[in-house]
Amino acid sequence: MNLSISGHHLDVTPAIREYVLNKLARVLRHFDHVIDTQVMLSVEPLRHRAEITMRVRGKDIHCEAVEENLYAAIDALADKIDRKVIQHKDRLQNHSHEPAKRQMAA
Repeated sequence: MNLSISGHHLDVTPAIREYVLNKLARVLRHFDHVIDTQVMLSVEPLRHRAEITMRVRGKDIHCEAVEENLYAAIDALADKIDRKVIQHKDRLQNHSHEPAKRQMAA
């Protein structure tokens, strides 16, 4: 997985980078077929925004979170992307159809 973390009006310190990596590790436990991940952290007056675009095979998953604290925004972002990745994984696994023979027999 390629991971890029960038900041807009913000210097990405090693502590912030480590915090984002720890939060994204939970997502990778659920779904390990991630091709590329881009995280954008930005600071505006009284608002901290965290955005993520995760490329998986066949789809780009995008989430964003806005909070008063940067770490709270990263936490909310990790929760949102985790839910969306689990939802994507369920769609991939449950999208199979029964063969026509079995539909007729039932």
